[in-house]
Amino acid sequence: MTSLAGTVLCLTMNPSVDVSTHTDRVVPTDKLRCGPAGRDAGGGGLNVASVVHRLGGHSQALYPAGGAAGQWLTGHLAHVGLPARALPIAQETRENFTVQALDTGAEYRFVLPGPTLSEGEWQACLDAVDTCPEPLTLVVASGSLPPGVPADFYARLAQATRQRGVRLVLDSSGPALAAALLAGVFLVKPNLRELRELTGLPLEHPADWRAAAQALIDRGQAEVVALTLGAGGALLLSRDGAWQAEALPVEVASSVGAGDSFVGALVWSLQQGRALPEAFGWAMAAGSAALLTPGTGLCLPRDVHHLQPLVKVIAA
Repeated sequence: MTSLAGTVLCLTMNPSVDVSTHTDRVVPTDKLRCGPAGRDAGGGGLNVASVVHRLGGHSQALYPAGGAAGQWLTGHLAHVGLPARALPIAQETRENFTVQALDTGAEYRFVLPGPTLSEGEWQACLDAVDTCPEPLTLVVASGSLPPGVPADFYARLAQATRQRGVRLVLDSSGPALAAALLAGVFLVKPNLRELRELTGLPLEHPADWRAAAQALIDRGQAEVVALTLGAGGALLLSRDGAWQAEALPVEVASSVGAGDSFVGALVWSLQQGRALPEAFGWAMAAGSAALLTPGTGLCLPRDVHHLQPLVKVIAA
């Protein structure tokens, strides 16, 4: 195993301050008295960068930020020691809100659309990737696009990274995902709902899931597809093979951050030079480890290392 030189650059176009709390029960109209609020940095790319950093890899977060929430976000990332670069925008960075009802254990996640970016602001994000002075192992683009950013933004990013000779990992959905796949990416991580939306097919059976993922590879839209299936585990496909892994039986404290932890451990493993099946096992361990952390917490390294030997990756 040979470690790959360079940084994993993680772009988050719609970052957030994620607020989490709990209340006895969730009902309409009544004032719901909540417990103390926790705050974390949110947004797919920030989460992925944090997981890579926690696991001992080299990552850098890149994101637009504005207003008081943007200042908090930048200060928080500096406090936790995550290498990061904020690009200034005029409007306020969004806040998201997660509430757990103690009577049922159910989570309620309220996600705001985010600030509207001007053409100059979103173009500055593309330029920052293109002109990043550090050698890059991978570029990860994760999360939604805020208002004002064109649906083909990730497609433009795919073209820019290809011209630089860097592989792009994408975790998004909707028109932004579809446009990027037309441009072609190295690795894409849809969940089953996102794959159904992308194909317009019901995909009711495992054979259908695999065929739809394989079609992305056959059409040259992605070299690797990591299809996450929640409690059903995950499926990884490439030109060289296909693998599957069942979900680990862990007690779920919160499902927030599981997908980002999966991607973070996957790209960290690839940065370390691990082969795809082994990297897949680490990703499964990290996704399960994230389920153990309450609120908006990501996977903890000790949990990842504890769970990784329990993951069984088999040829599919």
